[in-house]
Order: sequence, then structure tokens, then C-alpha cells
Amino acid sequence: MPLALLALAIGAFGIGTTEFVIMGLLPDVAADFQVSIPAAGFLVTGYALGVVLGAPLMTVLGTRVSRKRMLMILMGLFIAGNVVTATAPVFEVMVVGRVIASLAHGAFFGIGAVVAADLVAPQKKAGAIALMFTGLTVANVVGVPVGTSIGQHAGWRSTFLVVAALGVVGLLGVARLVPEQPRTEGVRLRQELAAFRNVQVLLAMAMTVLGFGGVFAAITYVSPMMTEVAGYSASAVTWLLVLFGLGMVGGNLLGGRFADRHLMPLLFVSLSGLTLVLALFTLTAHNKITAAVTLVLIGVLGFATVPPLQKRVLDQAAGAPTLASAVNIGAFNLGNALSAWLGGLVIGAGLGYTAPNWVGAALAASALVLALASRALERRTTTPSRLVAAHTPEPAAVPASRS
Repeated sequence: MPLALLALAIGAFGIGTTEFVIMGLLPDVAADFQVSIPAAGFLVTGYALGVVLGAPLMTVLGTRVSRKRMLMILMGLFIAGNVVTATAPVFEVMVVGRVIASLAHGAFFGIGAVVAADLVAPQKKAGAIALMFTGLTVANVVGVPVGTSIGQHAGWRSTFLVVAALGVVGLLGVARLVPEQPRTEGVRLRQELAAFRNVQVLLAMAMTVLGFGGVFAAITYVSPMMTEVAGYSASAVTWLLVLFGLGMVGGNLLGGRFADRHLMPLLFVSLSGLTLVLALFTLTAHNKITAAVTLVLIGVLGFATVPPLQKRVLDQAAGAPTLASAVNIGAFNLGNALSAWLGGLVIGAGLGYTAPNWVGAALAASALVLALASRALERRTTTPSRLVAAHTPEPAAVPASRS
């Protein structure tokens, strides 16, 4: 694997930290700005919606510059957004800062996934994508717990200043390690948009929205769930997030290992397991040990879907994959926004802090249904062509002329 993948992983680490660290800081932010927990959850929803909008917008703007230059611009935008978040005088300004930072998210991972895939042989593409996303998952093992601890001891504003510093490291890593690549020639916006006429691309993106949305339905409100239901102290949330992050790392590596050979079976297994575990979380959340074990399983099963879903989009949009890749990253965050909003609704309706787990189970089950439909459609379209090929007689040999 090329060293340039390390630079992409560094950038992913910074972005992953700012995306997930807010989970452990929601009670602190809510108390500081005197808003409710569901209202503070809009910091998750707003970030996710910013990714959804920013992914195609920034990717289209990036067609005018080289991929490396665009990755550097995106990291600069990410740094600026986190500085605004850290210095926000009121809640609304903090939301704006989160949205500014989020505009870089989708395009960075989308363009980065294409760069990572282009750096390796075809049979190693999913592994390269997974290696880049390792930065995102390691952020949950190191960046998020450390950021949560900093926020609890030195104030949540300090956390986002540290995250901005991580962005500077990511920017320097991209500048130093990613090779300069010329701007892609010969691929027009119309070709990029044509990928969205492919039903399989749309199904993969819908699976992304629903499957990863199932994870975020539970994880967005994990801090109050663990303290109010499981009985953990606020300081223990840091270590619980470490467990969740370890599960994400394991799931991401498993997804990268098997997606190149067994993509659809991997999705069937991971989505089925995710549905079951999220449903059980409504029960296991009432016990400290079972709650911790369940968090690990959610991380494993949830992130085992990331490399195969991203690779499936790249495969189905072959020829003009950049925009589709970025939009699929937006789809992950559309699922985050949807699930965070739905989770806030069920909590606000008085159903308790475990109610979002049922929302997550329903979303994951819907993703599984779409995965089965995608496989059925794929078999239906490939089987007739194989039958035609099998029954097409070979042309008769032309006898050699005698002269």
C-alpha cells in the first residue's frame, strides 16, 4: 500500500474526530447554551446535512483543480469551521461552524476514495479504501475519547480548538505525501451525473443511508443513554466511546478484507447482525456489561458495511466515479441526519433514551431489504445475457481457399 494512503488516513482522522466527538459532549454543550438534549442533537443533524449538500457541491467545484489541490482546500475549510465552532458565542453560531466544517467532509472522503483506489491494483481497491477509512475509525479510538476527556475537563471549546490543530496536521500530511495528480481530463459533469441513472448506484446509496443511519440512531444519544439508563458516570463515556471505536476499526478492516471477494454476502451478514444487535440494545442498555459489549458489536457490524458500499458505488459508476463517490459519503451523513432527527423525536415524545435503538433497528432492516433487492435485480439482468451467450452458435469455420 502506497505511503500516500497514510496522508489520506491522517485527514480522515481529523474529520472523524470532529464528526463523532460531539456525541460525548452533547450534555456539556446543551448545558452551556441552555438548550435541551434533542435540540443539541441538531449539531449532529446540521453537520450531517452539511455533508450531504457539500459533497456534490465541493466535488463539482473541485473538477477545475487537481485532486491533491482540492484535498488541501478542503482541509483548510475544515480548519476554519472548527475554529468558528470553538469560538461560537451562541448556539446558532456553533451550528454554522459545524456546517462550515462539514462542507469539507463528503468531498474529502469521496475524492480521497477515488485517489486511494487509483493508487493500487484493481484487486486491492477495497483494501485501499478501507485503509483510508481507518483514519476515521481510529479517530473513535483515540481522537474522540481524548477530545471528550478534554471537553469534560477543560471545556468543550478546547476540544474543537484541538480538532482544528488536527486539521492542520492533516493538511500538512496531504501536502507532503499525496503525489501531485493532474486534473482529470475528458470526464465532463454530464458523464458524472449519468452514474445516477444506474439503479444499482441508487440502491447502494439508499443502503448507505439506511444502514449507517441505523448506527447513528443509537450512537447520537449514547452519552445520556449510558449515564441515565446503564448507570455509568459521565467520565466513563470516554472509555465507552473507545470500545465503540475499537469495534469500528475491526469492522472496517473486516469489510476491507472481504469486500473485494464477497461483497454482497458481507452486506447480508453485517446488516442482518446490525438489525438484531440494535433491537437487543433496548434491553442490553440497562446493564453496564451488556451495554458495553453491544456498543462494540454495533461498531463492528456498522463499519463492516462501509468499504463494500463505497466499492459498490465505485464499481457501478466506473468511468466517472468521483461525484458518485462523494455523494455516497453524503449518503452516510444523510442517514446520520435522518436517524439523529428521528432519535430526537422519539426521546422528545417521552419514549426514553433507549427508544432510538428501535429506530436504528428499523433502518438497518430496511437496508437489508434493499440489499436483497439489489442482488435479485443483478441476477435478473445477468442471467438472460448468460443464456444468450450460452445458446449463441459459434460461427462456422471458413474453409481455406485453394489456389
